[in-house]
Amino acid sequence: MRRFTGWHMLAMMVGFFGVVIAVNLTMARIAIGSFGGVVVENSYVASQEFNDWLDAAEAQQALGWDVETIWREDGRLALQVVGAPVGLSATATARHPLGHLPTRELVFEQISSGEYVSTEELPQGRWTVRFTLVSGADEWRREEELR
Repeated sequence: MRRFTGWHMLAMMVGFFGVVIAVNLTMARIAIGSFGGVVVENSYVASQEFNDWLDAAEAQQALGWDVETIWREDGRLALQVVGAPVGLSATATARHPLGHLPTRELVFEQISSGEYVSTEELPQGRWTVRFTLVSGADEWRREEELR
């Protein structure tokens, strides 16, 4: 049996820390590559606007509007709007969650009372869609995951 020397200990330490550093660098690279962006541009400004956001959410809830989203076979989105006045303006912003596809702006046209269809197709896949409905001074927003 050979004697355990300082060189053996050095080899074990270099090997151990080499593995730890390699794993950390790999995990950091994966994390940076998969993060799609920032939540807010400036957290201080966002904290100052928080109460205004709460007031807007209460006003939106008081409207009583609701939307059901349907992905049609032709690739366009259909909105079934309940409780909202006729003739409102409907738009949406579709973001790919990981930023692999470009963001798309969608405009909806009214096809019947309470039914709206996007003028453009949205490719199949996973999307985060932020809907905005406007009727006069009333505004309604919602964000939804589509798959």
